[in-house]
Amino acid sequence: MRLSLLALALVFALILGIGLGPYPLSPGQIFNALTGGLTGGLTGGLTGAGDDRQAQVVLWNIRGPRVISAALIGAGLAAAGAAYQVVFRNPLVSPDILGVSAGAGFGAVLGILLGLPVMAIQLMGFGFGLATVALVIGLTLALRGGAQLLVMVLCGIVIGALAGAGISLVKLLADPDEQLPAITFWLMGSLAGVKRVDLLAAAPAVILGLVPLIALRWRIGLLAMGDDEARAMGIEAGRLRFVVIAAATLITAAAVALAGVIGWIGLMVPHMARLVAGPRFDRMLPAALLAGASFMVLVDTAARMIAPMEVPLGILTAVLGAPVFVILLARGARAWNG
Repeated sequence: MRLSLLALALVFALILGIGLGPYPLSPGQIFNALTGGLTGGLTGGLTGAGDDRQAQVVLWNIRGPRVISAALIGAGLAAAGAAYQVVFRNPLVSPDILGVSAGAGFGAVLGILLGLPVMAIQLMGFGFGLATVALVIGLTLALRGGAQLLVMVLCGIVIGALAGAGISLVKLLADPDEQLPAITFWLMGSLAGVKRVDLLAAAPAVILGLVPLIALRWRIGLLAMGDDEARAMGIEAGRLRFVVIAAATLITAAAVALAGVIGWIGLMVPHMARLVAGPRFDRMLPAALLAGASFMVLVDTAARMIAPMEVPLGILTAVLGAPVFVILLARGARAWNG
């Protein structure tokens, strides 16, 4: 029942996100544009005339890719945050715990400094995000000869700090008239420039990361009980933990490469889902996916509607996330311990 309500909320958010804008679309126009332009929209050759064709252009080329990207990023970051919190057994862990966001951000701003095209910038962000995690895992193994969680987290903080220093250096070297504003705006997060080709490039990585989290959600939930208890139930805790971290990292790197650094989603939404579905990971994960997608679509819609100039997503998620997270912490301690 609760998941059904979350699914309805997501449908409402999607309709709202597609319908609101300089060229508003009613639910009927969205349905007609969706069904009438389905074949043509997928192949890039929209059909129809007048208002119908304009509605199809808005749906398939402008708001559709943007709204779906927002839903994908929200669902992905929420799932990654939930997975990290279970793996590290810490409700305050977020997807950037291993320096993924900082590493991907460094790769992207370096691409902007080098004057690369948008697709290359996104690829550099994605590649540097993955490289950051590989470096963290390699450093952890070198220091302790095993993937101890505390050492891994500390290594992530160190590598993330180095990536942050790299971002500061790139901003210092950037052209203050053109490159520096672009870098600053990108680091605050935005979906303004997302096109259908960007969505098609990032979606496989996010989905590829979500598949093991969804398929192994019952086993992942056992990690919250501790390694000894998980092994007693036949779970290879170390191997499963590596799979979960790799999947969550892949999702985070793809999201950062697509829309910049967007905080709070992976920290706040899992707590919201935990209040709705309870602490069991197999029940909480679907709620986190739906809630994260809805929240991100609504935030992105607000970002382009509340002011003449689009508000960066990172600002809105921080403004909304901080007080909501405090409220959730005050109400949710019992649910987390449940």
